[in-house]
Amino acid sequence: MHTRETGNSGRKYVLLSLITSLLVTPNSDAGRPLTIDDAGLVARGEFELEAAVSYSHDGPLRHWDFPLALAYGAASRWEIGVASGGQLEERAELESDDRLVTGLSDVVLGTKLKFADQENLGADHAAALSLKLPTTHRRKGLSTGEVDYDLTWIASRRVTEKTTLHLNIGYTWLTDPPRESLDDLLHYGFAITHKISDQIELVAEVFANTPPERAQMTDIFVNGGLRWQAAPNLVLDAAVGAGIRGETPDITATFGFTWAFGLNR
Repeated sequence: MHTRETGNSGRKYVLLSLITSLLVTPNSDAGRPLTIDDAGLVARGEFELEAAVSYSHDGPLRHWDFPLALAYGAASRWEIGVASGGQLEERAELESDDRLVTGLSDVVLGTKLKFADQENLGADHAAALSLKLPTTHRRKGLSTGEVDYDLTWIASRRVTEKTTLHLNIGYTWLTDPPRESLDDLLHYGFAITHKISDQIELVAEVFANTPPERAQMTDIFVNGGLRWQAAPNLVLDAAVGAGIRGETPDITATFGFTWAFGLNR
């Protein structure tokens, strides 16, 4: 994947950002600050709001994201969500004269359906579908400028009362911008969450994506952090991550929160 204005460093960021933005719906288990999703859903009739500040550093490129996502429990096994936010990017080496670029993030619409429980099939299973709408202009190098789609299978298994494992396998269909060819992406990963107290939970993940026709181009990213249950309906989180193979940022960091609320509260 390639952006004309940001060069190879921009390519690394946009690739990871595209996949993570397509995994849109907030959730109460794997959720923030991880990329890997969990099979749990927002409770019926309830909302979950996520907001964060995220930073990505890769050579001459420094990128800040301000993601905002809202999910709603539409039914006992179905949730819907929408996400967008803002972006700021500082570029030290460019083919153009612009060194500081700002803009909105693309709007992502998502839905998740839970179709099996651990008691019946060894793990909770869900499927998530998302649609990215190109509300950010491609000229700035902050978006592909095209409509993209993602479908992800999610499995979550409670190993103990404190530890849960999560597995994701998904596929992203990328629309080619004018005069540019983008590979579709197979993405997959594994996460573990472990509670060390009633308020604190440790989280970690390994996440990768591979162009199906170019397996040697696999990108691998690791991320780890914690969640703090600051109030019954408020969770704060923080994490740091790094690319360990391929076209990924050198380091990322994020801090944010998830707030659950309902009209009947």
